[in-house]
Amino acid sequence: MAEYDLKELQKIRQNKDVLDYLEQHGIIEIEKFNVIYDYEKELYELQVSLLKLQYDIIEKGKRVVIIFEGRDAAGKGGTIGRVTEHLNPKKVRVVALPKPTPEENGQWYFQRYIKHLPNAGEIVIFDRSYYNRAVVEPVFDFCTKEQHELFMKQVPEFEKQLIDDGIILVKLFLSINKEEQAERLKERQEDILKRWKVGVLDQQAQEKWDVYTGYIKNLFKTTGTKKSPWFEIDKDNKKKARLASFRVIINAIVGNEQEKLDSFVNKYE
Repeated sequence: MAEYDLKELQKIRQNKDVLDYLEQHGIIEIEKFNVIYDYEKELYELQVSLLKLQYDIIEKGKRVVIIFEGRDAAGKGGTIGRVTEHLNPKKVRVVALPKPTPEENGQWYFQRYIKHLPNAGEIVIFDRSYYNRAVVEPVFDFCTKEQHELFMKQVPEFEKQLIDDGIILVKLFLSINKEEQAERLKERQEDILKRWKVGVLDQQAQEKWDVYTGYIKNLFKTTGTKKSPWFEIDKDNKKKARLASFRVIINAIVGNEQEKLDSFVNKYE
């Protein structure tokens, strides 16, 4: 929400007569209004903080990679949209790669992702990433068992090399429960403006739920390391998940050790 709109909400919130009138005439529900206001206020503050961090990233030539993974319909796209909304678009890139071409299928698996790594002063956000080979590809038999196992063996060392070279790597996994996923997929299917979000694989997310779960557990166990932990955003509420994602990203870039947990998979409520 723009700063001007937030100020207008603040004026309404501070004027009890206005709130009483709106509630008495059934125009708003106070509790819902307060929830919306608190969310928009914190979102704005977090967006400002992240923008200030981007200034520092640009000035000092830092390189940042943010990976968004998660269940289908977990809200990755909406969260990424809020994260990038007020950043300098010249210094932030969102990478969402299609399925590999025949040429890319003949390359080292990480090769097509390496070309998208950030230059000095850049933030690169992967909307799904090379971790497709950890979960989606084996679930749908898009890779062999041997290819999957090789990837799981190589990825911790690959990420260690990125971090040792100075790249700030942040890995987020957005989780939702099965019932919430079913509701969101149904909503997307019924809404003509959201139907494009439902792909062929999304339609099978429910029936393959348990298979996904097994690979996700292995993902955390094998690729969550001290150098490169996973941060699991464990919420079925989109707004809370977005705010938690901002806090994870900001804390990771700043390097605030007090905000980090001992577990390699850090859950943010």
